[in-house]
Amino acid sequence: MPVDLSAVGKKLGSVTHTYTERDVILYALGVGAGVDELQFTYERDLKVLPTFAVIPAFPAMLNLGGAMEVNPVMVLHGEQRIELHAAIPTGGTITTTPTIKAMYDKGKGALVVVETESVDEKGRLLFRNTSGIFARGEGGFGGDRGPSGPRNVPPDRPPDRSIALKTRPDQALLYRLSGDMNPLHADPDFAKLANYDRPILHGLCTFGYAGRAVLQAFCRNDPARLKAFEVRFSGVVFPGETITTDMWQIAPGKIVLTAKTERGEAVLSSSAAEVVA
Repeated sequence: MPVDLSAVGKKLGSVTHTYTERDVILYALGVGAGVDELQFTYERDLKVLPTFAVIPAFPAMLNLGGAMEVNPVMVLHGEQRIELHAAIPTGGTITTTPTIKAMYDKGKGALVVVETESVDEKGRLLFRNTSGIFARGEGGFGGDRGPSGPRNVPPDRPPDRSIALKTRPDQALLYRLSGDMNPLHADPDFAKLANYDRPILHGLCTFGYAGRAVLQAFCRNDPARLKAFEVRFSGVVFPGETITTDMWQIAPGKIVLTAKTERGEAVLSSSAAEVVA
């Protein structure tokens, strides 16, 4: 469907998400937390992983209806950023409002940048999400190609911290219970339609794994210390693989990172975190 550039800058319909402690715990289990991280997986003194911010906002992040209609098989999640403005409650109702910030013509596809703001029941801003959604086959409309060139490049030295976290063979089946029911992550036949020999892990699950690595390495597992986190999805993880996150502190409070699997394939690149120094 032709791209509608007039949608850029317009706020789209708000989405509400009501959740409980059970959902918070299910999300933490879905991104690999377990008995060693009981503050995220057990209701006593429960805290919310910062990357949970993608869950209430997920339906709004993928709301491209104001700009184009695309086949879900043709949509790729290219980039993701969260900014945390307040502690995420362990339950309640969050309202998320999306805005299409930009649409870039990448030739073979269109890159749609969607920003969302999520507020609690009192209207207090909790977090922002920025998502880069790549729609294959929707390029060639004559628009701006958008920014290019490297960013968040690691320095030429060994990482300051490296954390390897193994995923379960059924990790995608567990993560999808937090809301992303795309059959690409469960159905072998559907995965083959997308040219994968088996279902792949959700990119936002990999995002959660890397977020846990940053929390462990630079935040003493205190979610209040993580202020922003951004990644570029550059490869896929198959459930059962190990995600190794390499991290470099390049300035007080600024971390750049990459992630890979045992196959050596980079699955996250151009990635960074802002933490309380």
